[in-house]
Amino acid sequence: MEVKAIYRGVRMSAFKLRDVTREIQGRSVAAALDIVAFSPKKAAFLVQKTLKSAIANAENNHNLRADKLVVKEAVAGESSTIKRFIPKARGSAGPIRKRTSHIFITLSDEIEIKQREKKSGKARGKKAGKPKAKETAGKAKAPEAEKPAEAAEKSEASAEKEERPTSNEAAAETKESDEKTNE
Repeated sequence: MEVKAIYRGVRMSAFKLRDVTREIQGRSVAAALDIVAFSPKKAAFLVQKTLKSAIANAENNHNLRADKLVVKEAVAGESSTIKRFIPKARGSAGPIRKRTSHIFITLSDEIEIKQREKKSGKARGKKAGKPKAKETAGKAKAPEAEKPAEAAEKSEASAEKEERPTSNEAAAETKESDEKTNE
């Protein structure tokens, strides 16, 4: 048996709601309530409200037990958009779209609850027996060897800056050299 709950006219965009609805779809009701309860998003509170309503519908209207239910479908659809305008430069106006949406949750007792298997202790992303081409013994040590050389170059550059004359001294020297060439 399927049980539905609909929350219409939610003052939030469907894009923000879909993150939460996709997360609970296909889960048991208890797991879905846990996910929604610990999510920091405002959308999670609105989805939780709709989910609790669907559970209450199942228990009161159809005499179903909540521990046997699964979230068959959780959808956030777009609704009407409230259009407003904000004044912009030079007398123009910029549009503001205040989006609203609907939340549809369908619970079912006909679907079996699938428990996700825990993965073994293997490291992710590594293939056994194949070394990476980029990591070789000679190349791995090369960047470490370059670091002291770079530090030496930086210290030489800072020493050169200290030896350079200031702009006033440079101007005086060029003036003197110009006078000598004119004589």
